[in-house]
Amino acid sequence: MDKTVGIIGLGIMGGAIARNLVERGWRVIGFDTDATKRAELALANIEIAGNVEQVARDVPIIMTSLPSPASAAKVAQSIADSGQSPRIVVELSTLSIVDKLRFETILNKAGHVALDCPLSGTGAQAKLRDLIVYASGDSNAIATCQNLFSDFARQSADLGRFGNGSRMKFVANHLVAIHNVAAAEAMVLAERAGLDPNMVVDMVGPGAGGSRMFQMRAPMMVQGVYEPATMKISIWRKDMAVIADFAEEVGCTTPLFALTQPIYEEAMTMGLGDQDTASVFEVLKKTIITSPRSSKPGRE
Repeated sequence: MDKTVGIIGLGIMGGAIARNLVERGWRVIGFDTDATKRAELALANIEIAGNVEQVARDVPIIMTSLPSPASAAKVAQSIADSGQSPRIVVELSTLSIVDKLRFETILNKAGHVALDCPLSGTGAQAKLRDLIVYASGDSNAIATCQNLFSDFARQSADLGRFGNGSRMKFVANHLVAIHNVAAAEAMVLAERAGLDPNMVVDMVGPGAGGSRMFQMRAPMMVQGVYEPATMKISIWRKDMAVIADFAEEVGCTTPLFALTQPIYEEAMTMGLGDQDTASVFEVLKKTIITSPRSSKPGRE
């Protein structure tokens, strides 16, 4: 098997994946528009290409981890215009179904095979290869990528037609949005109750009330340190807008998810856009007001 792969987008996720693949014996050729990221990853034995076209020239499989629909469309067009023989292009980003289909159309017209393969997991999980790949699209191409996926993720699945990967990711992120805010609310409650916050993390996390988001983000809440961010509030806002649109398209109301949106918006207002989403704890600390016990009915 040719263990050469291209990665376009060397940010939090793409950079972590690139490092893990090099450790597993892959030749990784990467590109990012950010010179700082290119320099950083070059020090980790990732070969840095001069542009997207060079990546397409030198690898049979390209993975893209991109911040916006515009950048995804631009990269797809660059690959399509590269004049190369058919490549498998694995799109890992969280984008709307419409944007994913545009990505696929651009590449298919040039003879390439696009896969919709968003990831479940944060940047911190990516460093530990603790990701899940929601793969969808051409089954033969997905099968070709199985060894690649297993070297940077703990689990992957072929979910069928192109776009199903994103649909599964939207369901997962719906829960992430709620669990993250729920963890913050629980930690505020624990703080108000006078409990040792470290003991709360140790005892609640593994129990029935715990969640992956609680286990990952409650320790950050205890420390009050939200950098480096595994998922920035500003980026998460974009993902939440995509989920809200998706739910509306399929005619499903999501009342709990909707209740979390103003909390993330307030985090932006508070200047926490570049902080980890665990920083919603600061929003709730500021906004949750516990009524004095003396104000309760029946108390004097």
